[in-house]
Amino acid sequence: MILALDVHYRDDVAKAVGVVFDTWTDEDATEVFTTLITEVEDYIPGEFYKRELPCLLAVIDQVTVPIKCIVIDGYVTLGAVGKPGLGQHLYNALEQKVPVIGVAKSSYAGNNPDVRAILRGNSVNPLFITSAGIDVETAARQIVSMAGEYRFPALLSLLDQETKRD
Repeated sequence: MILALDVHYRDDVAKAVGVVFDTWTDEDATEVFTTLITEVEDYIPGEFYKRELPCLLAVIDQVTVPIKCIVIDGYVTLGAVGKPGLGQHLYNALEQKVPVIGVAKSSYAGNNPDVRAILRGNSVNPLFITSAGIDVETAARQIVSMAGEYRFPALLSLLDQETKRD
């Protein structure tokens, strides 16, 4: 199973959501997991992972099926030197046993050779792919293959909508 994760913050509460699906080309989720986190760390510039990682792990703790890959909204590595981003911290928290693919909607400052810009549908604005535990070229191909005709894959759009739903 593949697990896509995202978190949405409202005041001092975080809503973390995980969408599970079988294959990269699936159009529908097999399961959706949601959790509310009431004790959220403050945002500290350069240490975003300290706020978001506990939320992602809370969702992962709910998943009962084996996870073969995780997709996050964001970066695995950051900048030219590949500084660990949220995805790398997640990969390490999972003892480097589950590959993590980062899908970011905007470019991060710095020229990271391990970022792949991909275009989906008729979009002229790329998505930026990074990864840990899986080759970035393979990761990029997987995201390109995801269902949906628009820039952002359909299941990742569903994930985003679920995080904002009351």
